Amino acid sequence: MHVTRVTGNLDDCACDVETIDHFNNDQLFPKLQNLLESDYFRFYKVNLNKPCPFWTSSSHCGLRHCAVKPCSPVKCIKISLCFQYSADANKQLEECEKEQHLGAVDVSLSDETREALLDWSKYDDEAERFCVVDDEASPDSQYVDLLLNPERFTGYKGPEAWQIWNSIYEENCFKPYTVKRPLLPDSFRSSSGGEGQCVEKRAFYRLVSGLHASINIHLSARYLLDDNWFQREWGHNVTEFRQRFDSELTAGEGPKRLRNLYFLYLIELRALAKVLPFFQQPSFHLYTGRPEEDKKHKEQLLQILQLARSFPLHFDERSLFAGDEKEAAKLKEDIRLAFLNISKIMDCVDCFKCRLWGKLQTQGLGTVLKILFSERQIEALPMSSNQRPSFQLSRQEIVSLFNAFGRISTSVRELKNFRSMLAEER
Repeated sequence: MHVTRVTGNLDDCACDVETIDHFNNDQLFPKLQNLLESDYFRFYKVNLNKPCPFWTSSSHCGLRHCAVKPCSPVKCIKISLCFQYSADANKQLEECEKEQHLGAVDVSLSDETREALLDWSKYDDEAERFCVVDDEASPDSQYVDLLLNPERFTGYKGPEAWQIWNSIYEENCFKPYTVKRPLLPDSFRSSSGGEGQCVEKRAFYRLVSGLHASINIHLSARYLLDDNWFQREWGHNVTEFRQRFDSELTAGEGPKRLRNLYFLYLIELRALAKVLPFFQQPSFHLYTGRPEEDKKHKEQLLQILQLARSFPLHFDERSLFAGDEKEAAKLKEDIRLAFLNISKIMDCVDCFKCRLWGKLQTQGLGTVLKILFSERQIEALPMSSNQRPSFQLSRQEIVSLFNAFGRISTSVRELKNFRSMLAEER
């Protein structure tokens, strides 16, 4: 077993895995998780009903036919999706019913919470927007309580899930033309990518690969171990983890995927450190209508960002787009368009809970890129509320930014748990 041997320095940066593990697990992770449980960060507005712009779903229980059951505000609205690939009708029905429950998004909110969210929206609308997120303005969007919808195993797999990642890797990650498109899902291997490419395109590929690795870690760490009439048991599935990351079982790809996870962690951590001046503005508030709590949570937020800034081995983003200005501008545009395309692919994910977390994490990573590309604007931010800000983040971007990093931080923490379990098996 070679999963635990991901050690030493990471490619394209001077940091090492051990430094990240210590910093995240012992210092940052507990503080961040506490903040993400606050009301400002637990509610995310999302449109789960947008049609896939690239292909038509071939699932037996497609998006248009899976029930959305509206209830009174004190009850839950369950969005159910199911897929079957077996030829046996009884097995199809059983799997369908199982995934209806596992893949459903619980959008229940109390009357008090709904009124508060309307107040928050009114407050946000008064701020000047620098970018528009279509989910925010869509009449089909709704607030989802992230704490009621944890990222975990849903049973979403097979050709539909493979098509999502295959499209992301093969069409949007600047892979060399010598790499052939896989013909069968079972033959798909996400190579470490980027060999022989410029550092910018290689970095972009590693970010996507790191996100993929993080999602797989969460599915393995919160796996459905037992499902019966009395209870459901969720927990760590070491076998599933091995299948996704063991060096021998993945033809050497597993450790590369984990190294890309650490690379993604460094990029997102760097963005948090860079964006500190924005949140230090006196005019910025984590507004929920409760001044004392809002003030406390802003103080917690600033402590986390100061901690992020104190990390000793930050990724140096100056190595990106450092060449000819015209070429650098072209690279930025290529990456922007590729990421925009990936964010659209999230609307093709047929499991609604998977779609929820996919959209949140891609928006979070998009916000990271926005921050890293806006260094001058952030440095020019005024400290007076009377001046026009040169950089702005919407509530939606802020919520996705910190929750996305929370997912990566949790993945790094879960690796420690899996290493301990693997060590016990020896």
